Amino acid sequence: MLLKIPLISTTLACLVVLAGCAAPGAPTTGTSPMPPPPPGTACNADGARFAVGKAPGASVVEEARQRSGSYMARVLRPNQAVTMEFNAQRLNLELDAAGVIRRVRCG
Repeated sequence: MLLKIPLISTTLACLVVLAGCAAPGAPTTGTSPMPPPPPGTACNADGARFAVGKAPGASVVEEARQRSGSYMARVLRPNQAVTMEFNAQRLNLELDAAGVIRRVRCG
């Protein structure tokens, strides 16, 4: 009986500490922060070619995304680590060392 009290106290203390590690307001159901893409949002990079030679400001990136028909866009800087999975609904805007868009592609 004497060993049960310290064990229960230690277990409760660990649970309290672990509960404090959870981010406030974090989803607990495994939901994604972005809604699923609507059907028919495949990217066509030709619509975003106007952005080549421009700085990747928010308005340029959003206009390129809309013109390409893609669901999302990402800006890729030189030597940046990126995921390599192909996503037909994503526009990639590749920058040069000066921070100017040099290439647009889907994936």
